[in-house]
Amino acid sequence: MDLLKYEKELYEKNIEYIAGVDEVGRGPLVGPVVAACVVLPKNYNLEGLTDSKKLSEKKRDKYYDIIMKDALGVGVGIISPEIIDEVNIYEASKLAMLEAIKNVNCKIEHVLIDAMPLDMEIPSTSIIHGDALSLSIAAASVIAKVTRDKMMYELDKEYPEYGFSKHKGYPTKLHLENIKKYGILDNYRKSYKPVKEILEGVKSE
Repeated sequence: MDLLKYEKELYEKNIEYIAGVDEVGRGPLVGPVVAACVVLPKNYNLEGLTDSKKLSEKKRDKYYDIIMKDALGVGVGIISPEIIDEVNIYEASKLAMLEAIKNVNCKIEHVLIDAMPLDMEIPSTSIIHGDALSLSIAAASVIAKVTRDKMMYELDKEYPEYGFSKHKGYPTKLHLENIKKYGILDNYRKSYKPVKEILEGVKSE
Protein backbone atom coordinates (compact mmCIF):
# COMPACT_ATOMS: atom_id res chain seq x y z
CA MET A 1 0.00 0.00 0.00
CA ASP A 2 1.31 3.44 -0.96
CA LEU A 3 1.16 5.69 2.09
CA LEU A 4 2.02 8.68 -0.10
CA LYS A 5 -0.97 8.20 -2.45
CA TYR A 6 -2.83 11.31 -1.20
CA GLU A 7 0.37 13.35 -0.98
CA LYS A 8 1.38 12.40 -4.56
CA GLU A 9 -1.98 13.53 -5.93
CA LEU A 10 -1.26 16.95 -4.40
CA TYR A 11 2.37 17.00 -5.61
CA GLU A 12 1.02 16.57 -9.15
CA LYS A 13 -0.90 19.83 -8.64
CA ASN A 14 2.35 21.55 -7.55
CA ILE A 15 1.32 21.50 -3.91
CA GLU A 16 4.39 20.67 -1.82
CA TYR A 17 3.75 21.82 1.73
CA ILE A 18 1.29 19.17 2.90
CA ALA A 19 0.36 18.85 6.56
CA GLY A 20 -1.01 15.72 8.19
CA VAL A 21 -3.21 16.18 11.28
CA ASP A 22 -4.42 13.69 13.87
CA GLU A 23 -5.56 13.66 17.50
CA VAL A 24 -5.34 11.21 20.40
CA GLY A 25 -7.07 10.96 23.73
CA ARG A 26 -10.78 10.98 22.97
CA GLY A 27 -11.46 7.96 25.17
CA PRO A 28 -9.46 8.61 28.38
CA LEU A 29 -11.20 9.82 31.52
CA VAL A 30 -8.36 12.11 32.48
CA GLY A 31 -6.08 14.73 30.93
CA PRO A 32 -6.25 16.70 27.69
CA VAL A 33 -7.01 15.72 24.12
CA VAL A 34 -3.82 16.22 22.09
CA ALA A 35 -3.46 16.85 18.36
CA ALA A 36 -0.38 17.11 16.18
CA CYS A 37 0.21 18.61 12.75
CA VAL A 38 3.25 17.48 10.75
CA VAL A 39 4.65 18.75 7.43
CA LEU A 40 7.03 16.20 5.92
CA PRO A 41 9.56 16.89 3.13
CA LYS A 42 8.35 16.10 -0.42
CA ASN A 43 8.32 12.34 -1.23
CA TYR A 44 9.57 11.58 2.26
CA ASN A 45 9.69 7.92 3.21
CA LEU A 46 9.96 6.36 6.65
CA GLU A 47 9.94 2.57 6.47
CA GLY A 48 7.38 0.94 8.76
CA LEU A 49 5.65 4.15 9.88
CA THR A 50 1.90 3.68 10.25
CA ASP A 51 -1.02 4.51 12.55
CA SER A 52 0.43 4.95 16.07
CA LYS A 53 -2.09 2.45 17.51
CA LYS A 54 -0.47 -0.30 15.45
CA LEU A 55 3.06 0.44 16.69
CA SER A 56 4.75 -0.67 19.90
CA GLU A 57 5.70 2.05 22.36
CA LYS A 58 9.38 1.50 21.58
CA LYS A 59 8.76 2.01 17.84
CA ARG A 60 6.61 5.08 18.45
CA ASP A 61 9.38 6.65 20.51
CA LYS A 62 11.91 5.88 17.77
CA TYR A 63 9.70 7.35 15.04
CA TYR A 64 8.91 10.37 17.22
CA ASP A 65 12.62 11.30 17.33
CA ILE A 66 13.08 10.77 13.57
CA ILE A 67 9.97 12.80 12.66
CA MET A 68 10.93 15.67 14.98
CA LYS A 69 14.35 15.75 13.31
CA ASP A 70 13.23 15.39 9.67
CA ALA A 71 9.90 17.27 9.49
CA LEU A 72 9.74 20.72 7.92
CA GLY A 73 7.30 21.74 10.63
CA VAL A 74 5.55 20.26 13.66
CA GLY A 75 2.73 21.79 15.72
CA VAL A 76 0.93 20.45 18.78
CA GLY A 77 -2.51 21.41 20.11
CA ILE A 78 -3.59 20.62 23.67
CA ILE A 79 -7.17 21.10 24.90
CA SER A 80 -7.82 20.81 28.63
CA PRO A 81 -10.36 18.56 30.42
CA GLU A 82 -12.29 21.70 31.46
CA ILE A 83 -12.85 22.68 27.82
CA ILE A 84 -13.70 19.05 26.91
CA ASP A 85 -16.41 19.15 29.60
CA GLU A 86 -17.62 22.50 28.32
CA VAL A 87 -17.85 21.86 24.56
CA ASN A 88 -17.79 17.98 24.30
CA ILE A 89 -14.95 15.77 23.08
CA TYR A 90 -15.78 16.00 19.36
CA GLU A 91 -15.58 19.80 19.37
CA ALA A 92 -12.52 19.72 21.66
CA SER A 93 -10.76 17.38 19.20
CA LYS A 94 -11.39 19.89 16.41
CA LEU A 95 -10.05 22.73 18.57
CA ALA A 96 -6.90 20.70 19.31
CA MET A 97 -6.36 20.08 15.58
CA LEU A 98 -6.85 23.74 14.67
CA GLU A 99 -4.41 24.75 17.42
CA ALA A 100 -1.85 22.21 16.16
CA ILE A 101 -2.13 23.59 12.60
CA LYS A 102 -1.74 27.16 13.90
CA ASN A 103 1.40 26.14 15.84
CA VAL A 104 3.29 24.80 12.81
CA ASN A 105 6.31 26.96 12.06
CA CYS A 106 6.37 26.50 8.28
CA LYS A 107 4.17 27.13 5.24
CA ILE A 108 1.11 24.89 4.75
CA GLU A 109 -0.65 24.64 1.37
CA HIS A 110 -2.98 21.71 2.07
CA VAL A 111 -4.05 19.74 5.15
CA LEU A 112 -4.79 16.01 5.24
CA ILE A 113 -6.99 15.27 8.27
CA ASP A 114 -7.81 12.00 9.94
CA ALA A 115 -11.59 11.56 9.58
CA MET A 116 -13.13 14.83 10.77
CA PRO A 117 -13.63 17.89 8.56
CA LEU A 118 -12.27 21.19 9.87
CA ASP A 119 -13.57 24.65 9.16
CA MET A 120 -10.55 26.70 8.08
CA GLU A 121 -9.14 28.76 5.23
CA ILE A 122 -6.41 26.30 4.18
CA PRO A 123 -7.67 23.71 1.66
CA SER A 124 -8.06 20.29 3.28
CA THR A 125 -9.03 16.67 2.69
CA SER A 126 -10.62 14.45 5.35
CA ILE A 127 -9.62 10.81 5.07
CA ILE A 128 -11.42 8.05 6.99
CA HIS A 129 -8.73 5.91 8.71
CA GLY A 130 -6.27 8.50 7.44
CA ASP A 131 -3.69 7.54 10.07
CA ALA A 132 -3.30 4.17 8.30
CA LEU A 133 -3.56 5.56 4.74
CA SER A 134 -1.39 8.71 4.70
CA LEU A 135 2.21 8.99 5.85
CA SER A 136 1.70 12.62 6.91
CA ILE A 137 -1.27 11.72 9.12
CA ALA A 138 0.55 8.65 10.50
CA ALA A 139 3.46 10.93 11.47
CA ALA A 140 1.01 13.29 13.22
CA SER A 141 -0.60 10.37 15.06
CA VAL A 142 2.80 9.32 16.43
CA ILE A 143 3.68 12.85 17.60
CA ALA A 144 0.27 13.28 19.27
CA LYS A 145 0.34 9.85 20.95
CA VAL A 146 3.89 10.15 22.32
CA THR A 147 3.20 13.72 23.52
CA ARG A 148 0.08 12.63 25.41
CA ASP A 149 1.71 9.49 26.83
CA LYS A 150 4.55 11.63 28.23
CA MET A 151 1.93 13.68 30.08
CA MET A 152 0.46 10.48 31.53
CA TYR A 153 3.91 9.38 32.74
CA GLU A 154 4.32 12.76 34.45
CA LEU A 155 0.92 12.34 36.11
CA ASP A 156 1.94 8.84 37.16
CA LYS A 157 4.97 10.26 39.01
CA GLU A 158 2.65 12.61 40.88
CA TYR A 159 -0.09 10.06 41.63
CA PRO A 160 1.47 6.57 41.33
CA GLU A 161 -1.50 4.92 43.05
CA TYR A 162 -3.74 5.57 39.99
CA GLY A 163 -1.58 3.55 37.56
CA PHE A 164 -1.55 6.15 34.76
CA SER A 165 1.62 4.71 33.21
CA LYS A 166 -0.26 1.44 32.62
CA HIS A 167 -3.68 2.56 31.36
CA LYS A 168 -2.84 6.09 30.09
CA GLY A 169 -6.13 7.35 31.50
CA TYR A 170 -8.40 4.96 29.56
CA PRO A 171 -11.30 3.41 31.52
CA THR A 172 -9.75 0.01 32.23
CA LYS A 173 -10.95 -2.17 35.10
CA LEU A 174 -7.84 -1.24 37.12
CA HIS A 175 -8.34 2.47 36.47
CA LEU A 176 -12.02 2.42 37.50
CA GLU A 177 -11.17 0.51 40.68
CA ASN A 178 -8.45 3.04 41.53
CA ILE A 179 -10.80 6.01 41.00
CA LYS A 180 -13.34 4.46 43.37
CA LYS A 181 -10.57 3.87 45.89
CA TYR A 182 -8.66 7.18 45.67
CA GLY A 183 -11.23 9.62 44.30
CA ILE A 184 -11.42 12.00 41.33
CA LEU A 185 -8.49 14.34 40.67
CA ASP A 186 -8.93 17.85 39.27
CA ASN A 187 -7.87 16.93 35.76
CA TYR A 188 -10.54 14.27 35.26
CA ARG A 189 -13.22 14.83 32.61
CA LYS A 190 -16.28 15.38 34.77
CA SER A 191 -18.73 14.96 31.86
CA TYR A 192 -17.53 11.40 31.14
CA LYS A 193 -19.99 8.80 32.37
CA PRO A 194 -17.78 6.73 34.76
CA VAL A 195 -16.43 9.93 36.36
CA LYS A 196 -19.88 11.55 36.49
CA GLU A 197 -21.37 8.46 38.13
CA ILE A 198 -18.67 8.38 40.82
CA LEU A 199 -19.09 12.12 41.50
CA GLU A 200 -22.87 11.78 41.67
CA GLY A 201 -22.51 8.74 43.92
CA VAL A 202 -20.30 10.77 46.26
CA LYS A 203 -22.86 13.60 46.32
CA SER A 204 -25.82 11.31 47.03
CA GLU A 205 -24.12 9.47 49.91
